[in-house]
Amino acid sequence: METYQVNKDGYYGEFGGAYVPEILHRCVSELQDAYLSVITGASFRREYEGLLRDYVGRPSPLYLTRRMSGKYGCRIYLKREDLNHTGAHKINNTVGQILLAKHMGKTRIIAETGAGQHGVATATVCALMNMDCIVYMGQTDVERQRANVEKMEMLGARVIPVTSGNMTLKDATNEAIRDWCCHPADTYYIIGSTVGPHPYPDMVARLQSVISEEIRAQLKEKEGRDYPDYLVACVGGGSNAAGSIYHYLDDDRVKIVLAEAAGKGIGTGFSAATIRLGKPGIIHGAHTLVMQNEDGQIEEPYSISAGLDYPGIGPIHANLSQTKRATVLAVDDAEALEAAFELTRLEGIIPALESAHALGALSKLCLKADDIVVLTLSGRGDKDMDTYIMNSKKTII
Repeated sequence: METYQVNKDGYYGEFGGAYVPEILHRCVSELQDAYLSVITGASFRREYEGLLRDYVGRPSPLYLTRRMSGKYGCRIYLKREDLNHTGAHKINNTVGQILLAKHMGKTRIIAETGAGQHGVATATVCALMNMDCIVYMGQTDVERQRANVEKMEMLGARVIPVTSGNMTLKDATNEAIRDWCCHPADTYYIIGSTVGPHPYPDMVARLQSVISEEIRAQLKEKEGRDYPDYLVACVGGGSNAAGSIYHYLDDDRVKIVLAEAAGKGIGTGFSAATIRLGKPGIIHGAHTLVMQNEDGQIEEPYSISAGLDYPGIGPIHANLSQTKRATVLAVDDAEALEAAFELTRLEGIIPALESAHALGALSKLCLKADDIVVLTLSGRGDKDMDTYIMNSKKTII
C-alpha cells in the first residue's frame, strides 16, 4: 500500500533528508538515533500524556459550529487548539521535545519563533522543567508580536532580536542554527514546525499527531464515524496541519486541504505561498519547496501573519502537494482578515491570523450538505489584536 508517511531515511517522496554542516552532524545523528526509541517508550508516554492532560488541558474540544455551518451549508467542526495552555497547538511539541532533551542530558534549550507562539510554548515548558531558554525572533516580529515577547521574558527566557534579512522567521532560524553550531554539546535546538533536517519533520508530526488522534475519537462520538470528508488547516512550516492529518494520511476517504499565505497576491512579489511559488531546493537542512530566484537565492516571503511568512514548507506538505494527495489553496491577507472577522461575529471566537487563512479556504471549496469538515483552529487571536484593530474599518463583514 502506498504511504505518505516518512521513510526510514527521513524522506517524504523526494523531499526531506538531513543536509547539515559537519559541526552539527553528530548532534543530528544523535537525535536520529534517540528520538523514536524515547518518544515511543512507555515511561515517556506516561509523562508526556500526563502533561498534555493535566498541564496543557487536552483533549481540546471538537466544536460543531452552528451559524458558520449554516452559512456554508454543511457540518463544520473546529478543532480548538486555541484553548490549549499558551493559546496554540505549539505546546504539544514543546512538551515532547523538552522531555526528550532532558532524556538526552541537554541543559540549554534554543528555539526560533515567528508569531511568538512557539517561543511562548518553549519558554513555558522550560520554566516548568527548569531549563535555560534562548529564543531567536526577527526584529520585525518582535515589533508586531510585542505581547508574546513580554510573555517569554516574564517566563524567564532570553529573547534575542534578529536584524538580518527581512527580520522574520527565516532569519531567526538562521541565527538559531548558528547558535547550535557554537554550542553542540549542551544545547538542544527545538524546532517548532515540520521543517529542518530529519528527524525534526517526523518528530514534530508525531508529537502533534495527538490532534488527529483526538479528532478520530471525537468524531466517532459525535457523528458515528471516525473520519471527516475534509480536513482543513493552514500551513507555514506546517506543524498544526501535519498533526491534524497524521492519522488520515493514507485514508483516501478524507480530502486534505492546506491553506497557505498569498500575502498581497500570488503575482505581487509580496507573498508566502511557498508551495505555489516554490521550486525544489535546500533550506535549513531539508530538501523541499523553496521560494528562490533563478540563481537559487532565497526570495523574501511576505504575509500579514507572522507565523506563515516562511520561504520553505515542511517536506511532508511538499510531497502531499506534488502527489496531489492534498489540495493547496492560497489565501491572501484580505481574505484571511475577512474570514477572521466572520468567525468572530458568527461564533464568538477570535482566531489567530494563521488560523484565519484556513478559515479563508472554506469559501473556495465546493461543499455539499452532507459533508463533514474539520478545520484546525491552530491558535487564538490575542497576539493579533493590534492588526485586527488596525484593519477593522477596512474589513467587509
